[in-house]
Amino acid sequence: MRRWTTGAAISLTAVLIVVVGGYFLMNSRTHQLSGRLVDRVDTREKVVALTLDDGPTEHAREVLDLLDAAGVPATFYLNGRDLAARPELGRAIVAAGHEIGNHTYTHRRMVFVSPETVAGEIERTDVEIRRTGYQGEITFRPPYCKKLWTLPDYLADHDRTTVTWDVEPEDGNTTTDAMVADAVARVRPGSIILLHTMFGGGANARAAIGPIAAKLRAQGYRFVTVSALLGHADPGSS
Repeated sequence: MRRWTTGAAISLTAVLIVVVGGYFLMNSRTHQLSGRLVDRVDTREKVVALTLDDGPTEHAREVLDLLDAAGVPATFYLNGRDLAARPELGRAIVAAGHEIGNHTYTHRRMVFVSPETVAGEIERTDVEIRRTGYQGEITFRPPYCKKLWTLPDYLADHDRTTVTWDVEPEDGNTTTDAMVADAVARVRPGSIILLHTMFGGGANARAAIGPIAAKLRAQGYRFVTVSALLGHADPGSS
């Protein structure tokens, strides 16, 4: 009985380790099982990337006007189905000089899905991104930052970079002033900022774009796209 109890305890412990480890990896902004993941670039230069998730929606032109007024080049992580529904907005984003990244076709959680599902979600979105006229590198951001093994495996096989973030001003903050203060307090050289500006509930995030840009510029920061930010990594950094 004692041997059985010990064996059962060991088995239960192993299962718990796998479950807890899997949960950590699924939600981690800094780790994945294979391939390259970047949540911040290791650099001493005061450069920062602003990333905007989801859409494009009817708020896209307002967002573009705000970015233009702030003089900020942004990276838009867009969904393929929304690009297909509003191709003119994708073209407007490219025409304004911004970068587009892949945020899947349907914005589904990319865990416990088949390799065929992963390929379809990414490749269909790539097609819509290229239809905008965007010619640059297409990095990838998983919806809700969810990934486990099938998604990272596909990305590694196709030499794609997963981009998350290290600054999320909306997390725990509901007012524009609080978002701005949080972003400015957390940004470091090489930071990647995440905002959700495409939906009706994103009004405060949209209003935060200009003040965040102004306050960080006053501290000597310069805004660049994600692809440009990746090129600022210090030699020898991973």
